[in-house]
Amino acid sequence: MMAEQYQDKAVLKVDQLCVSYGHIQALKNISFQVNSGEITALVGANGAGKSTSLLTISKIITAQSGTILFQKNPQEWVNLLTKTSSEIVRMGVSQVAEGRAILLTMSVEENLQLGSYTRDRNPQIAEDLKFVLELFPILKNRYKELAGNLSGGEQQMLAIGRALMAKPKLLLLDEPSMGLAPLKVKEIFSVLKELNQLGQSIVLVEQNVQQALRISHQAYVLENGEITLQGVGQELLADPRIIKAYLGT
Repeated sequence: MMAEQYQDKAVLKVDQLCVSYGHIQALKNISFQVNSGEITALVGANGAGKSTSLLTISKIITAQSGTILFQKNPQEWVNLLTKTSSEIVRMGVSQVAEGRAILLTMSVEENLQLGSYTRDRNPQIAEDLKFVLELFPILKNRYKELAGNLSGGEQQMLAIGRALMAKPKLLLLDEPSMGLAPLKVKEIFSVLKELNQLGQSIVLVEQNVQQALRISHQAYVLENGEITLQGVGQELLADPRIIKAYLGT
């Protein structure tokens, strides 16, 4: 399909995506759009299909049908389902995995260096590293230490920093607040807002529905592999259906 078919602001278009684990259908013809410079949230309960959506975008999981179109540049849309995971990273899509997945026996420095491995010694890498260390001062302070010595919140910061070192056009975040103390959750969401204000496009998967909707421009609610509700994040936050299902009455 041609880019002209989509709104100019779109950077990702998921259309009629189906994914199965054996006989279990995890995603049932879901469709959603991610706009450039916005935070798009995917929220819902455990097992709703949120993480599966991100893993399919990154080609870690293979879809049965549908399309995932990514705006590689203003003149070119690419169906990510036809690409490998490494090709997708090189095109500008980086994912922060659930559970962080940092390399614990390597240093903070080495983890961040790995994030830029697809960029072939780009001269901008040094400036991007400086940006990440300014964004997360604790990583600068513990730059030479093993990643395994960091707290959970610090490891999450490292995971986000590593993804940013790939210079993504689109950043995918899978449960960034999972297992973190409330203060660290607040810090992480503050950073996400700051990144977005600088123009970073983000897809945010979160069980913390209130936090996710508060900072997102658009949001989609998944239930049992289907999108049951969508709209502006702040408006959904006040929706009685969301309040009853996720926020308590």
